[in-house]
Amino acid sequence: MSATKSELYLFVAQRLSAAILVFAVVIHLATILYAVRGGLTAADVLGRTRGNTLFLTFYALFVIAVATHAPIGMRNIAREWTPWRGRSLDIAAAAFALTLLALGLRAVLAVYMG
Repeated sequence: MSATKSELYLFVAQRLSAAILVFAVVIHLATILYAVRGGLTAADVLGRTRGNTLFLTFYALFVIAVATHAPIGMRNIAREWTPWRGRSLDIAAAAFALTLLALGLRAVLAVYMG
């Protein structure tokens, strides 16, 4: 795949993940405000999220969007501010993406499974 085509795919992926993140962050913050203002404890929150498929789906999508969006942005910053280019930068960005994905999904599953 040409560099131009891969850059286009990365551009589109970052913009799509940003669109998902706009809604996900708003919902996440609204949920936090609801929990805090409602006086819910951590145990209450875990009780509501354990086994909740909607929770699992929402936060898995949130994690996937973050694991897509952030590494592309970090790659772009590295390309703009440093001389780092090429395959090693792409591999580092992919490793960062996989790390975010693995750790995020692990956390989501831990809360879901209780």
